[in-house]
Amino acid sequence: MTRRPLDRLGSIKLKLGVAIVIAVAVSAVVSTVGFWLGLPIWLRPILAAAIALGLVQILARGMTSPLREMASAARKMADGDWSQHVTDTSADEVGDLARAFNDMAAQLAAVDRMRRDLVANVSHELRTPISALQARLENLVDGVERPDPALLRSMLDQTERLGRLVTQLLDLSRLESGVVPLHREWVEAASLVDAVAAESRLHSPDRKIEVAVDPPDLKMWVDPDRIHQVLANLTANALRFGPPGRPVLLSARGTGEVVELSVTDEGPGIPALEADRVFERFYRADAVRPGGPAGTGLGLSISRWIVDMHRGHIQAEPNTPSGCSIVVRLPAGSDGGP
Repeated sequence: MTRRPLDRLGSIKLKLGVAIVIAVAVSAVVSTVGFWLGLPIWLRPILAAAIALGLVQILARGMTSPLREMASAARKMADGDWSQHVTDTSADEVGDLARAFNDMAAQLAAVDRMRRDLVANVSHELRTPISALQARLENLVDGVERPDPALLRSMLDQTERLGRLVTQLLDLSRLESGVVPLHREWVEAASLVDAVAAESRLHSPDRKIEVAVDPPDLKMWVDPDRIHQVLANLTANALRFGPPGRPVLLSARGTGEVVELSVTDEGPGIPALEADRVFERFYRADAVRPGGPAGTGLGLSISRWIVDMHRGHIQAEPNTPSGCSIVVRLPAGSDGGP
């Protein structure tokens, strides 16, 4: 990247001062040389001014070219071209502005990629159950299939999948925009975990869900509805991907200034390289879970947003000897607790 004149100077005022000093020095030199050469007195100031203006033009062009680049790049970005980058070698305020512009352009490009990915993923997720429903309804209308309970159950499953996807998209949109306030209160961890386990048993009556709380009277300063949503999402994933004959463990324990909530299964687990990516929107590590039902890829992303709002941390950890633990660590009672 080619540097412009005066790029190393760290202040636009200093650059202007240097330009003025150079102009004055050039005028003095030209006048002196003109005197030695015997040039007419009226010609000497004209030559000095012309040469000084030329040098100042070169220096000023180097100082203002980032502004022209940013104006041109902004027009192209307004037309949808997010690949713009301006020269940011200057050490002064204009250089700072150019670097901030490049950061903004990179962030806008990333947001645009996320928007396009979101539209593509939502379209795919909606198309699958809609296509299945359409095919089954066409079979019913054409008399190819009879409306037996198994068929109606399959159609209801697809409808429920659509409902979950729409609900999760709305939740994620609200969470990302920050319009969902937290209503914190002191909550007994045992009652919250028991409620999640009871709800999960209703949906999976043939699965064993174990609960462990240490100490038994552990309390948390949280929004109970939102943390319930997090644990319900994690438990649904554990039930979906864990082996049918093995239990899922919901646990809560206090460790000093932190309350640790975890949901553990004995399934195939999450590869270490995907442990962070599973919390991205629509990302699913289903390749290592052959034959398992596909989720929407939004539950863990929503869970991360809720945990972040509580100023906590969520991560995937391996379970011994097999499986996965999704661990949520929350402040025990700080951040506004009584």
